Amino acid sequence: MNIEDLRWFAVLAKTEHLTEAAAALGTSQPNLSRSLRRVESAFGVQLFEREHRGVRLNPYGRLVLEAAQAGTAAVDSARRRIDALIDPESGMVRLGFLHSVATSLVPDLLKAFREVAPSVRFALRQEPSHDIVQDLVSGEAEIGIIAPRPDPEVFGWHLMEQQRLCLQVPPGHPFASRRRVELAAAADEPFIGLRPGFGFRRISEELCRAAGFTPQLAFEATDLATIDGLVGAGLGVAVLPAGAVRGSDSGAVSVPLAGVQARREIGMAWRLRTQLTPAAERFRTFVRSRPATST
Repeated sequence: MNIEDLRWFAVLAKTEHLTEAAAALGTSQPNLSRSLRRVESAFGVQLFEREHRGVRLNPYGRLVLEAAQAGTAAVDSARRRIDALIDPESGMVRLGFLHSVATSLVPDLLKAFREVAPSVRFALRQEPSHDIVQDLVSGEAEIGIIAPRPDPEVFGWHLMEQQRLCLQVPPGHPFASRRRVELAAAADEPFIGLRPGFGFRRISEELCRAAGFTPQLAFEATDLATIDGLVGAGLGVAVLPAGAVRGSDSGAVSVPLAGVQARREIGMAWRLRTQLTPAAERFRTFVRSRPATST
């Protein structure tokens, strides 16, 4: 028995005549009879009383008709909803992105995309990079805006933005008036950083090791805006990307790092060998058409 068998059963229950039901369905009477036998076999009972002029539902048949109408309606509703989701003009894009781009890169990007695709909808997930990677693997997200770049054997990648790295210092700090600062000069400062597991935590630790020291972390946070606020309150210094906290009023000062070639690269990632929905494919094509920027 399949869903079409239940549809045919409902038509037969309405017409109460095999020939009329077969004509309405555009099939032959033998095909309809075989379909009815599949339904009755699935439930293990006879569903119609055979009469001289046709057929009539019995009590078992009335129960099955109620279930058939509810089931086919639910399937039809699911099909309509899926059709809407995969429509490139009005479908849904499941997008994961970093906390640090939630007030800058993502709003600007979605605003620009909305101008060319006003009816496409987004299911947004704001998360750290390791969670975005897991969402891409599980399918909870189709596209991620992430840093650093995930495994190239598993994920596609398009560079969107390169950010210069700075030492974030409190207002009035001796380094605040400098045009540039060597990271090694901050070796004795208390540092504020992200918790272990965050992609940028690894980047900042590698920079400090390259400068010859291990940072002494006074505080650990889960987003760059909190780090900026703690630095502004005079609780330590931090390595942060330039412009990572748009509109900050913490008072913290960003001093570019001297002698550091590394940049934080933010890009769009998607899982290879997985077909995107038409709406997500349209969004990916749009993002890839835009040149990468640098700060």
